[in-house]
Amino acid sequence: MTIVLLSLALATSATFLVLYLLKLDDALARIDEQNREIENQRELIEKKETFGAAMESLMGTVAEFEGVLLPSVVSYDELKVLAVRGWAKRWDSEAVARATIAVDDANERLTIVLATAAAAASTNSTGSTFESVIDTLGGGHVATVLDDADAFCGGDVLACVSSTDPQTVHFDLADNSLPYMTDWMRTGIAYHEFAHVLQFTNPEPTEVALTAFDGDVETMADCYALTYLDGWSLDHRVWVSRYQWWDVSLGYGRTCDATQRQAVIDWYDDLGVEVRAVSQD
Repeated sequence: MTIVLLSLALATSATFLVLYLLKLDDALARIDEQNREIENQRELIEKKETFGAAMESLMGTVAEFEGVLLPSVVSYDELKVLAVRGWAKRWDSEAVARATIAVDDANERLTIVLATAAAAASTNSTGSTFESVIDTLGGGHVATVLDDADAFCGGDVLACVSSTDPQTVHFDLADNSLPYMTDWMRTGIAYHEFAHVLQFTNPEPTEVALTAFDGDVETMADCYALTYLDGWSLDHRVWVSRYQWWDVSLGYGRTCDATQRQAVIDWYDDLGVEVRAVSQD
């Protein structure tokens, strides 16, 4: 009888031990799962912080474009997409990592744009007054080419800008050597052409300003030069001796009035990159 009772006691103890071990395994499994969740959360938080730092760095680079007159160099639509993508995928660690890479890539591209513009503004590859003026006006973001502008533009011109490549000004190489061409004239011509760059790259404010010029982009470009280049005139007398001179008329023959000048000033003040915050919604 004693032996039977002892066996039952041993069996009961073994059962309790098995149940205990099973519960212990379950507890350890839950602990492991919780540790993995904690690690995943920690990793996600780190990647969110990395994304936030990348966006902050990108916006710091964007701030360096303040005052650049060509808004197309910074795409706020792209910045918006980058910010929204990071926010929308904030619970997906891998997606946040991919979003961070995209932000870093955008930052690198804009950094290259800044460096390229700075290098262009500090050099004069054509050795011309045209390029010197355009580099000053455009901060290195606008290229100068001396070529057969007549062929490029499809007419007899001193220079032109194409809507398909508005960040490049083509000056006619042959006209640059005309006997009456002076650096002062080259300066005024460059101002006129730079106005076309601004017209093409800032279409909405340009549309408003053009109402003061009956839609004429050329007389508006002349008015820009007359407004912002002190002493500029459309008519020039170039002396070649005490008794000989050239009378040269540039532009389109219309000197703008005070109302038109104010329209150009208002237009110019409304141009360029405007640094602003990018929301994530």
